Amino acid sequence: MKSTPLLLAIFFSLPAIADEVQVAVGANFNAPMKIIAADFEKDTGHKAVVSLGTVGKFFAQIKSGAPFEVLISSDNNTPDKLVAEGLAIESTRRTYAIGKLVLWSAQPDYVDAKGEVLKKGDFKHLALANPKLAVYGAAGQEVMKRMGVLDALQPRIVLAENITQAHQFVSTGNAELGFVALSQVIGKDGGIANGSAWMVPADLYPQIRQDAIVLTNGKDKTAAKALVDYLKTDKSRAVIKSFGYELD
Repeated sequence: MKSTPLLLAIFFSLPAIADEVQVAVGANFNAPMKIIAADFEKDTGHKAVVSLGTVGKFFAQIKSGAPFEVLISSDNNTPDKLVAEGLAIESTRRTYAIGKLVLWSAQPDYVDAKGEVLKKGDFKHLALANPKLAVYGAAGQEVMKRMGVLDALQPRIVLAENITQAHQFVSTGNAELGFVALSQVIGKDGGIANGSAWMVPADLYPQIRQDAIVLTNGKDKTAAKALVDYLKTDKSRAVIKSFGYELD
């Protein structure tokens, strides 16, 4: 049976064969990534299989042979190191967001608008993602250092494995307050969804430039590059902005 011109036109208008791409995603980007991954599959047919964690652990796992094909990082230093190790492709790198740090409490009126609560020290526990592994944890540590309160608060700091766990410590009341990503606590109106927060001034911590990059495992996969490029589409950028990130 011969193919009609209409059938041929339909066939060639379809996207390339759908594929899965294994993606390591910084924990701060969990909520927007759920939306973007669903849009990506709907628009391209490719499926993003997402693993959440800290960039420090991802770097070690990728060096040890983990089968990730794309890294959507919480920083730009980890992609630097992966490129230097020959484990990522520099030409595919994209800065997809600039992160914002927040000092947050689940209790209303607990955190003041200037972060003076850190100087008063009227709390038992402060949640912080492990600064050796998590970019937002390192940023929170730097804020306390620049405010001159790090040494005094050190005994009260409860280290979390990642920013998701830091948020959990605060939301469950195991810590009265903690440093989290704005994306985790932002409401639909652009304010804080619940509790109280201090939007940490950008000059108190290094800029959190978040890069995505195709890893060498994904160099021959159309879906890997497609995902990294998809982060820069207008649809993805609108999602990213709605979670409080700045755009490059």
